[in-house]
Amino acid sequence: MNIFDTIWEQLKFATVLDALDILIVAAFIYWIIKQVRNTSAARILKGVLVLLVFMQISSPSMLGLNVVNFLLSNVLQFSFLALIIVFQPELRKILEQFGRNHLQLFKNREVDKQGMQMAILQTVEAASTLSWSKTGALIVFEKRDNISSISKTGTNIDAEVSAELLKNIFYPKAPLHDGAVVVSNARIQAAGCLLPLSTNLNISKELGTRHRAAVGMSENYDSACVVVSEETGSISFAVGGILKRHLAPETLERLLVQELLPQEETEADPGFWARLRGKLK
Repeated sequence: MNIFDTIWEQLKFATVLDALDILIVAAFIYWIIKQVRNTSAARILKGVLVLLVFMQISSPSMLGLNVVNFLLSNVLQFSFLALIIVFQPELRKILEQFGRNHLQLFKNREVDKQGMQMAILQTVEAASTLSWSKTGALIVFEKRDNISSISKTGTNIDAEVSAELLKNIFYPKAPLHDGAVVVSNARIQAAGCLLPLSTNLNISKELGTRHRAAVGMSENYDSACVVVSEETGSISFAVGGILKRHLAPETLERLLVQELLPQEETEADPGFWARLRGKLK
């Protein structure tokens, strides 16, 4: 009996629950592979798979390399704990994303919607001016995740978001211009903050520390990051580990609205933005 006959014999006794069981496991494995793809953990996982293949080939039923098979078997028996230690950052990221996306047990904090709308317009105005003058900037907007631990790495400000304040913070000779500004509930909580850098190997080599920090922040926390390059003046936007570059101010405004405000809020009153801009002029 060949392998296809064996598979067919097993499939004849399969039930709907068996099929559902296989689909769930397959989806879970696919999700894990998607999370560790393009990270250092992916290379280590490939190495482990190569060892498993060699162990199977060296087994008594194939090549009969008993010593090699014995060594590989014992190494792999004690590798589980080592893999947990090596994959600790990736496992933490997977569990955080799973909890964030599927286990929303606690009600999100109420957001000052009108204040956030004003903060978005002020941020876009500041980003436009900083882009024109090629002044580097990095602004982080808190979404569902609490990022007070990031705010504590900088200097506490607790002020309303205004274009003038943002431009003063990122002025090249200002003491806090090198770090990130953290905006929480439509207020600037802190400036000069340190952000985690992304380990994604596919990020373009031409991007500097600000862009890597923005991507890293959006990978580790549910946040939205605005970046202005001091080299080119280009405006970028990072969310969910994805960086969108070379944005016009209007595009940046649209992206911020999509990420920070409920859709029903922006659709209910399409004339709100025109009236709000009129107040700012």
